[in-house]
Amino acid sequence: MRKKIVAGNWKMNGTYEDGLKLASEVIHMVQDEVNSDVEVVLCTPFIHLSSVGKLTKEVPNVHLGAQNCSEYTSGAYTGEVSVQMLRSVHAEYVIIGHSERREYFNETNQQLAKKVAMALSAGLTPIFCCGEPLQVREAEQQYPYVTQQITESLFDLSEDDMKKVVIAYEPIWAIGTGRTASSQQAQEMHKVLRQHIANRYSEALAAEISILYGGSAKPDNAEELFACPDVDGGLIGGASLKSRDFLQVVKACK
Repeated sequence: MRKKIVAGNWKMNGTYEDGLKLASEVIHMVQDEVNSDVEVVLCTPFIHLSSVGKLTKEVPNVHLGAQNCSEYTSGAYTGEVSVQMLRSVHAEYVIIGHSERREYFNETNQQLAKKVAMALSAGLTPIFCCGEPLQVREAEQQYPYVTQQITESLFDLSEDDMKKVVIAYEPIWAIGTGRTASSQQAQEMHKVLRQHIANRYSEALAAEISILYGGSAKPDNAEELFACPDVDGGLIGGASLKSRDFLQVVKACK
């Protein structure tokens, strides 16, 4: 049975003190109110990783994640953070290929393939993001667009490594725009992605992979989205910055 996962992506928000307060609140709430079948991941800015890692490592179903990693092991790459650095502060997950990294920093499918391989080599679980912008959705080309992202970044992996990847579908047109993909639209894309993986590997492997919805899930729509048969949780942006809102999203993942 595949994992139910709700990951909070704080993006570039909050001071060091804000982050510790938020992490502490979420951890206490999860311990008190959430079924342990759901894995909660806090994907913090780099400055919080070490301190938040000390809080999460004692809590079975709350995990630490980073928002990015380098495709290089080490060296003269000013401003970059390696997977070994992430492991050294108890990170277990890392977001790779978020739409903002693709759009603002021009990360390519080929570069992301290197990052995925690097993360796996260090024992980190990649949360690999994929998704289409508005013009692609309006042209009804979303399925070939998103499956190509999966093909070019993930399909060189062995079966054993592919099983370790979590996928997050981001309808870019629904992030921070006030629009949200309907549960039907989310389910349709998740089903297409799962079948695409099955065609490359096997139905059994595809059935094991968690595919998260990453398009502005909030307390008022999370339960409907997470009820879809191929939606295994969410990669949560804005709602992850308020502990009570985030908890409500987590609790919607049943």
